[in-house]
Parts: sequence; structure tokens; C-alpha cells
Amino acid sequence: MYLLMVVIFVFGYLGIALEHNIKVDKAASALLTGVLTWTIFVFGASDVLNVDYSWSISEFIANSGEYVKGLKNYALGLSESSIGADENVKSLTNHFIIHELEHHLIEISEILFFLIGAMTIVEVIDVHGGFSVITDRIKTTKKVKLIWILSILTFFFSAALDNLTTAIVMAALLKKLIADKKDLWLFAGVIIIAANAGGAWSPIGDVTTIMLWIGGQITAGNIIATLILPSLVTLLVPLIILSFTMKGNIRRPDETRGVDKDLTTTGERNLVFILGVACLLQVPVFKTVTHMPPFMGVLLGLGILWLVTEILHKNKSHKDKTQLSVVNTLRKIDTPSVLFFLGILVAVASLQSAGHLIDLAGILESSVGNLYIINIIIGLLSSIVDNVPLVAAAMGMYEIGPEVAGISYPVDHVFWEFLAYCAGTGGSCLIIGSAAGVAVMGILKIDFVWYLRKISLLALVGYLAGAGVFYILAQTFFIH
Repeated sequence: MYLLMVVIFVFGYLGIALEHNIKVDKAASALLTGVLTWTIFVFGASDVLNVDYSWSISEFIANSGEYVKGLKNYALGLSESSIGADENVKSLTNHFIIHELEHHLIEISEILFFLIGAMTIVEVIDVHGGFSVITDRIKTTKKVKLIWILSILTFFFSAALDNLTTAIVMAALLKKLIADKKDLWLFAGVIIIAANAGGAWSPIGDVTTIMLWIGGQITAGNIIATLILPSLVTLLVPLIILSFTMKGNIRRPDETRGVDKDLTTTGERNLVFILGVACLLQVPVFKTVTHMPPFMGVLLGLGILWLVTEILHKNKSHKDKTQLSVVNTLRKIDTPSVLFFLGILVAVASLQSAGHLIDLAGILESSVGNLYIINIIIGLLSSIVDNVPLVAAAMGMYEIGPEVAGISYPVDHVFWEFLAYCAGTGGSCLIIGSAAGVAVMGILKIDFVWYLRKISLLALVGYLAGAGVFYILAQTFFIH
């Protein structure tokens, strides 16, 4: 059963990676994987946890691992005479597994609520046409100048919002700015690199960084200070290379007026944009001041934005008010993506509780050892499979607190900082390696092989350059 959990997990990964080939949404594969691994865990508990059901309760506690010893008080409350020793042990192991699932669900829920709140705020800004505050000011048609403007804009926009949302917004912007498909795809490839690089150094810019922040492995101020320069180098290196190879001007498509502008005034667009961004930027401050989970700060921001927009549109027609309302915006949230995160995080949690990640930590440590190389490998792997489960696995392998496989890294250790960088930027090496890449690929219909030929090498060079800068800084200034 122990190996069967791994087999199911691998098949689930294949279903996610081959989503477009098998024509099955990755959310379905993730949910099935998550439920099946826990189900196998329950039915195969004796094999997975190495439990002998013939033991008495006292023998079971004395000889079992740390997992079950944590429930000693519960075990002592059972009556061997009323149920029987073997039934007591079965009840104890089942209780342990359910307890583990509930424990993981608390952490997973915090991530999901954060994502839902942040995605809703961004959608409200978009519905109001707030992003036009920036896009309407881009006038140049020179390729080199434009790609620098859009990339730097994406880099900082991604840090303030998140890389997935920023990539979606920028992809829509590119369609309004560039008519030629060849130029459109090239710009989009660099936008993916910029979005992932920008999200890596911000506590709210990338799902994996959010996971590490919420999990307590990193703090907001520290991750910004340590990763902003390596992340910027990850973008600047490809941009410098392209500056010597790109020439000429882009051709703009025929301009069309967006529907959103017909529903809102310039003042309303500016207000919602500024307020929405402010609501997202206050989240790290809220967490630092109150010490509450970040999702509470996001919900606070959403509540404020919701209240303001309700007051703002109270005198509009019912039709216009409905289109601009937060209630209507909630229907546009990418629910499959939320369910995908739920499924894959639940699946990884099962491997963590069953002990698979402890074994993996031992393999990595014995075969590689160097924490920098381990993280670089994790980053490159994130370009093949989703970076969310990889980071979740690393969090389980090197958990804060009790040592795992002989290793435990404290808060803001260089391992967690470098993991945030590698997992956030390494996925750019392949277009399916990040949520931002998958989104842009779908919106602009970018070919996988084209990206591999034209963008992957640029992304890899930038990724390794940023990693080198991080290593130098870590050895010089902030090594732990």
C-alpha cells in the first residue's frame, strides 16, 4: 500500500502534465489523486505505518513511531476489554489518519481562502476597467523599448498582485498592442518570465511564496530584501540578450473600445484601481501587526472594496450595477484552479503524513546534500510538473520543528529563501511549468514546441544567472 500511494500519485501527476493530450482538466486529476491517496492510506494503514494489529495498546504505544505516540492520551482512554486490543489499535490508527487530514486541511484552507480573496479583488479591478489606468499610457511601437516597458511593468505588477493574474491581464493587453503573431508570442514568452520573476520575491506574488509565507517558513520583509535582486537579474538577462537581437517596430491592431469603459467613469476606474491595489498591498502589513493569517487581511481588503463599490454604484441602473457588483465578479473566479490546488495539496499531504517525504528527504540529502543544488533541481523540476506540490513536498521534507531526515531549517533560513526563488522562477523554462505560462498559452494559443525553441533557453539562462546572484549574496551578506 505504501508503494501504491506513490503509484497513484505519479499517475495523478501524469494526468495533470498531460492535461491537453488526454483532454481532462487537471482539477479532476488532482481531486482524484488527493482522495485516492488518502483512501489507500486508510485501508492500508497497517502496511503504511508498519502497525501490528495484534499488539495490545501498551505495546502499540511503546513500539510504534512518533506518529502514533502523539496520540498517547487518546489511546490510553480506550478500553481494551470492551473492544479488544486489535480493534483498539485499528481505532487509534484511523483516528490518527483523520487527525492528520484535519490538520492539513486547516493549512490548505488558509491558502485557498487567500487565493479566492485575492482573485476576487483583481477581478473587481478588471471589471471596472481599472487596469486601463496603466495600459492607456503605453504609446511606443518600438520593439525593444516596448518589451522593456511591459516586462518591468509585469515584474512589479506581479509582485503587487500575483503572477497568474498579472499574466492574464498582460496577455489581454498584448492582444491590444501587437497584431503580428510572431511578435505577440515572443513578447508573451518574456512576459511569462517577468511574471514569475516578479512573483517570486513578493509574499503575495506567487502561490508557492504564499505557501511558504503562510506556512511560517519565510517572513514578508526578509523575502523581499533577499530575493528582489536575484529575481530582477532573472528578467534582466533575457531582456539584455533580446535587446541585441530584436529590431524594428510592432504593428498595432485596430483599436476597439472596451465594454468596461462604457460602464465606469475615469474617476471610478482610478478609484477602484488604487483602492484594489492598496487592499492587496496592506496584507503583509496586516499580518505583521495582528499576527493573524494572511487570508484574514485579504478578506478585510475584499470587504472594504466590496463596500466602496456598492456605495459607488448605488444610483446606477440595475443592469450596470449587476455587471459591476462583487457578487457577479465572484461567478468569474477560476474555480477549477482553486479545486486543482485543493486536490494536489491534499495529495501531497497524504504522502507527508504517510512518511514518503521523509524518505525522499533522506534520498536528496544522501545523494545531493548541497541545499543550493537541491533547490536548483526543485526549480527545474517545477518546469515539468506543477511547482505547488513540489514546494509542498519540500515544506514537508524540511519541516520547521522536529527534524525530518536529520534536518530542520528555521524561519528565514537560506534554504527557504532559495526555494522560494527556484520554485517561483524555474517554471519559466517550459510554458507548462507555471500557472502563468499555462494561462498565457491558453489565451494566446502559443505552441509548446515554439516556446521550447525560442524562450526556454532565455528563461534557463536567466534562472541560472539569478541563482548565481543569490548564491553570491547569501555567502557574502545573509548566510544563515
